[in-house]
Amino acid sequence: MTDTDFVTATRTFYDSVAEDYAEQFRDGLADAPLDRAMIAGFAELVGGGGTVADLGCGPGRVTGYLASLGLSVFGLDLSESMLAIARRENPGLRFEQGSMLELDLPDGALAGAVSYYSSIHTPVDQLPRLFAEFHRVLAPGGHLLVAFQAGDKDRHHERPWGRPVALTFLRRRPEQMVGLLLGAGFALVSQMVREPGPEEVSQQAFLIAHRP
Repeated sequence: MTDTDFVTATRTFYDSVAEDYAEQFRDGLADAPLDRAMIAGFAELVGGGGTVADLGCGPGRVTGYLASLGLSVFGLDLSESMLAIARRENPGLRFEQGSMLELDLPDGALAGAVSYYSSIHTPVDQLPRLFAEFHRVLAPGGHLLVAFQAGDKDRHHERPWGRPVALTFLRRRPEQMVGLLLGAGFALVSQMVREPGPEEVSQQAFLIAHRP
């Protein structure tokens, strides 16, 4: 699969299911105290002095939560349908369309970056490129939060909510992701793996790293 193939497939999938997805996961953070704690810890590490990007922001729920914690944050996503929801629900925040693999940002522009379940459609051989791009746009001392489903068995979704699309959600081992982050020049700050919640089928992993 080429860059264009997986990026296009991801955009097409989320454009199709955006409203269904946003409704299904409307209260996701409300029911996840440990997840909120990791986001809050990340926000405290970043502080209020610089810009934070929520990369692959979807309907903007995490973007809005980061803003409520006092961060100067904007969201970026491939899907214009997802961005329409994010703008509708967060009228005071900025949302832009774009690819995480090719960020339209100068080197060192960000104090923090978040990839909240947004790397899960990126093939493993493209993760070094993705993390190198995150490293490039973070200022020295900047922090990165990466969240993803942990495990070895991928999950394929075919015609979700009856929509004529399909996409594979890629599971990762936390130690694999840590190794890739270290290889991209990051230093690990924290890692958490929690057990699945009532509506989840896999462990959930959260890594915080910083650019030395």
